[in-house]
Amino acid sequence: MTEREPFRMQIKVRLYELDPLGHLNHAVYHSYAEVARIECMEQASRGSTVLHDERVSPVLLASSINYRREIRMGETVEVTCDAKFGTGKSFQIEHHIRKLDGTLSAELTCTVGLMDLERRKLVEDPRGRFERAGYDMAVLSTAE
Repeated sequence: MTEREPFRMQIKVRLYELDPLGHLNHAVYHSYAEVARIECMEQASRGSTVLHDERVSPVLLASSINYRREIRMGETVEVTCDAKFGTGKSFQIEHHIRKLDGTLSAELTCTVGLMDLERRKLVEDPRGRFERAGYDMAVLSTAE
């Protein structure tokens, strides 16, 4: 049996994303992870509008990062996205940002929930909500 691969996408580093030292600004790593989360969820939705129609949306609750290797102008990186569901109202999404040669540049762990936009509260069972909304759980998580 082969191990499943997480969702992945490529992003090219642009000049305005650099800091004064000439490498990717620390905040941009978080932006790259956010871009990957949005793309992953869009792909997993398979065009479903159920969550939107129910006024439920993913919300970022926390984000932490470990920087490993610098990223410089003109490089292209690959950003992965892999959800880890548990039993509570929140779940974890892990991101790895790698150079195209495979060098790990950063690891991010994000805590995410699904928020009822009317009540401004997290909903129960986010995994179940995604599933009932028709999301492809295998796109969101390698554990599926």
